[in-house]
Amino acid sequence: MKKVIAGILALLAFCGISSAQESTVAFVNARIIPIIGVPIENGTLVLRGGKITAVGDSRNVQIPSGSIKIDAKGRTIMPGLVDSHSHIGEGAGADGSSPIQPDVRILDAINARSSSIQRAQSGGITTVNVMPGSGHLDSGQTLYLKLRDGNIIDDLLIYDGNRIAGGIKFANGTNSIRQGGGNFPGTRAKSVSLVREQFIKAQEYREKLFKAGDDKSKFPARDLAMESLVEVLDKKRVVHFHTHRHDDILSVLRLQKEFGFRVVLHHVSEAWKVADEIAKAGVPSSIIMIDSPGGKLETMDVSMTNGAALEKAGAFVGFHTDDSITDSRWFLRSAAMAVRFGMSREKALYGMTMANAKMLDLDSRIGSLEVGKDADFVILSGDPLSVYTHILETWVEGKKVFDRNDPKDYLIAVGGYGATNDRSVHIDCFDGDIEGGQR
Repeated sequence: MKKVIAGILALLAFCGISSAQESTVAFVNARIIPIIGVPIENGTLVLRGGKITAVGDSRNVQIPSGSIKIDAKGRTIMPGLVDSHSHIGEGAGADGSSPIQPDVRILDAINARSSSIQRAQSGGITTVNVMPGSGHLDSGQTLYLKLRDGNIIDDLLIYDGNRIAGGIKFANGTNSIRQGGGNFPGTRAKSVSLVREQFIKAQEYREKLFKAGDDKSKFPARDLAMESLVEVLDKKRVVHFHTHRHDDILSVLRLQKEFGFRVVLHHVSEAWKVADEIAKAGVPSSIIMIDSPGGKLETMDVSMTNGAALEKAGAFVGFHTDDSITDSRWFLRSAAMAVRFGMSREKALYGMTMANAKMLDLDSRIGSLEVGKDADFVILSGDPLSVYTHILETWVEGKKVFDRNDPKDYLIAVGGYGATNDRSVHIDCFDGDIEGGQR
């Protein structure tokens, strides 16, 4: 009987915290790293309705009466991590029919019930850019997701007005080169030629639309691929460009200058060789920190000093996991390793949060702990760059989506391969049911 009562009390406590989202919640006595501004050693974070309503020194923040107070003494709170390049959700993009497929949407291939999403939550990731693969010059449209708890992809979508937020994935280098592979390029020069050809077609398609004006009878035949590339030319869709070698990086910069699209360089293994050129172009880079590199010849000159080199040159730097290349659960290590190899602490933490938010055009909503922004944050057991620190809780829009004290969540955070396969108990705090299914 005692065990039954204890179980009921634990369930009620769990539901009490989870259902407190419509109330005002105040985390007090925490060390807060807001990213914008200096760390607050004894801080208070107040949230209501999924938004941050106050943040600052505990001596100066007024907590509304009736608020739920959570003592976070000894804990560190920072913004939710933003992963600017991931492959969680088991989605696949373009197929082998052609090297450039801008009409393909990763939206149509993501499994929102994939345990990889739960792994990312346990790693403190609250927003992610899910990409199709890199085996094409253009493998399709990417998708920006909030890692809310949800059972279908619609639960995770981010909207920019009426438009589903996302970019588009391009790649160069060896991934898309296929000797004798039909329409695929056989050389680096041919790769750039094919991309240039498609952008010229998109310019012509846009010109036809412009000349047609409101006369639909003069519209060109609808072309989904061209529509997507016109969005790129009109700077409504960011190009996320997979690139490694310094010569490939420079090829991207030439294309960007020629067609004027917005671009984020991804991976940039040899960024240290052309850091000044990247900075001069004003183009951001999303880098990956791999503690055991190998497996691809064009990355043989990858350097752990890329972050420091780009920072020194004055370039804009963020980080990504390329999950599962880097496990989402260990994303915070990227900042720590970058600092170990010369990057400043401030820019490394900025790169995990605000820099990536800017790359996804979401910096007005996420990336820092500021009044009016989404209540996306992580609670840490200690300093974010310490190897001994654990992510204790992850919150998205004022709702807790990961709790290390929950045995099921703990298993996801620390378990090996297959640990996330058994998520058989779902606790619904709103109607009191306990039922089988995915959390």
